[in-house]
Amino acid sequence: MADNADIEFYHSPNTRSSGVRVLLEELGVPYRLHALNMRAGEHLQDAYRAINPMAKVPAVRHGEALVTEQAAVYLYLADLFPEVGLAPAASDPARAAYLRWMVFYGSCFEPAIIDRHLKREPGPRALSAYADYDSVIARVVEALTPGPYLLGDRFSAADILWGGALGWTMGFGIVAPDPVLNAYVERIRARPASQKVAAADAQLAAEHAAAAGTA
Repeated sequence: MADNADIEFYHSPNTRSSGVRVLLEELGVPYRLHALNMRAGEHLQDAYRAINPMAKVPAVRHGEALVTEQAAVYLYLADLFPEVGLAPAASDPARAAYLRWMVFYGSCFEPAIIDRHLKREPGPRALSAYADYDSVIARVVEALTPGPYLLGDRFSAADILWGGALGWTMGFGIVAPDPVLNAYVERIRARPASQKVAAADAQLAAEHAAAAGTA
């Protein structure tokens, strides 16, 4: 059985894996960072395709376990360290809401914002994974209105996922600014782990740009 500290993390700055780096810092556990320079196409090379044939980050290797797909990585890592308390236990009623928001992100929010960004119609309601964009955003605002977190007073791995996602989608103008969402994003960004990763990723991104000749 793998040691819980034996975590290899495949990451590229300013991507969906940045949130996983924040999660690892929030968990306070050691990990080995494999930084992929996507500007140089390292994620497309055979070495990384052997890890994730989809050539995406994040990916985590833990002993014989290999986890890809953003939400799966969050779920796996948060459950791996229950003593930290970033994931409700299976017997905890809060687990239901936690799982809902972990899955809602990839199944509803991302498809909705990508269609919105590309100015595509969601398709017939019976075929759409998310129904309609306004309903998706309304449910998120509704869940966060009581505050301060998705599970009320309880901070969880789901907040790391959503805080980062809402931050970049509002930053790019895909999701309209909203007082509830703005306050939530700032709350997550103010956490020491988020600030630490933001600084580290900025430095890593600059190094990658210089190495790829795109600085």
